[in-house]
Amino acid sequence: MNKKIQSIRGIHDYLPEELNLWKNVENILKKIFNNYGYCEIRLPILEKTKLFKKSIGSVTDIIEKEMYNFYDRNNESLTLRPEGTASFVRAILEHNLLKKIQQRFWYFGPMFRYERPQKGRYRQFYQFGCEVYGLSDPRIDLELISLLYCFFKNLNIEKYVFLEINSIGNIQSRERYKLDLVKFLKSNIKFLDFDSKNRLYTNPLRILDSKKKSIQNLLKDAPILLNYIDLDSKNHFSNLCNSIQEYKIPFTINTRLIRGLDYYNKTVFEWKCKSENLGSQNTICAGGRYDSLIKILGGPNTPAIGFAIGMERIVAVLKSKKNFQSKNLYTDIYIISDFLNENFRFYKYIEKIRNYFNNFKIIQDFNLGSMKKKLIRAKKFKAKVIIIINNNLFKNNFIEIKFFNINKIKIISLNKIFNELKIFLNKK
Repeated sequence: MNKKIQSIRGIHDYLPEELNLWKNVENILKKIFNNYGYCEIRLPILEKTKLFKKSIGSVTDIIEKEMYNFYDRNNESLTLRPEGTASFVRAILEHNLLKKIQQRFWYFGPMFRYERPQKGRYRQFYQFGCEVYGLSDPRIDLELISLLYCFFKNLNIEKYVFLEINSIGNIQSRERYKLDLVKFLKSNIKFLDFDSKNRLYTNPLRILDSKKKSIQNLLKDAPILLNYIDLDSKNHFSNLCNSIQEYKIPFTINTRLIRGLDYYNKTVFEWKCKSENLGSQNTICAGGRYDSLIKILGGPNTPAIGFAIGMERIVAVLKSKKNFQSKNLYTDIYIISDFLNENFRFYKYIEKIRNYFNNFKIIQDFNLGSMKKKLIRAKKFKAKVIIIINNNLFKNNFIEIKFFNINKIKIISLNKIFNELKIFLNKK
């Protein structure tokens, strides 16, 4: 017997029942993006490797050990995108979007990182991303945070998520901070784990992001980055915090929050959730400012800010709270018949129903078996309406219909069925 081929570790299938939940989440977020005036942009999955090396930073986990790289037939190094912001900046520069009036965009799609698979962390994962360029005012930072809070409220999970924010200042202030941080860490080097020791001389700020409790306990006595940031960043952060309070959005300042990508500056933030379904990977959304990235990638000096939402993590939260029912799990109309042979008048009538109710989910049962078995199957599909077409009745221009949770079957003439269904389905 041939051995079955399994999916790649950390890359899995998304089945219909789960995708129904995904679609509802997507529809809510797309509606909010539209309400706030954001336009969609679709980005390629493959990019030139140098794009990410130049933007993300050479001494990061993504660049050092997580990217899927390969050479094409022209011997050019390509990468499955590990994140969306670098691709977005490349796109706005390539298509001269900086000269257009639109400044707010969103995108959706798969990202790829070679990580150790665990709860909430996969090698192929999906993200909704949101990017804004050309605006430096802290009010746009607030808009993104407000937009996200609106999203969580629409999902009924705002009580389960919490916002952490920080400011990491500009490059110069971070360099001053690094000197004192390294000095502190060197004096406590015996308490550092293997990864932290390696980062000490390459990217010491990444040690602040360590998930190990021993390191986090050590960092309680470490210098605080917020005390080193420049005056402009301090004022920006102060105005933002005051505005968030005015909007009554709960948040805490996490002085060790830095984000894992080198291009960030000033505002950084993460929305987190306490959920067993996520394990230690409890960040469901993260973002911040990247005012220097457009210049790094060859464009003019342009302020920018964005965030990314992890779809798998959002869905895991919804499943754990069991407070989000997908309407797509229901079937609007389920059609069964006792016809054993072709009946073109019957098929034309079914298509007429489909065309009239083209926004509804309609399933026609082609399975063999008794009408009783077909009725049982219709109930499993959670059909709101079951249309039963009996050969003898149909010849006389009548059909039977059964409404959801009503045991009684009604016999209705063909020319009245549309109005009958319209009244019932619109009520639902």
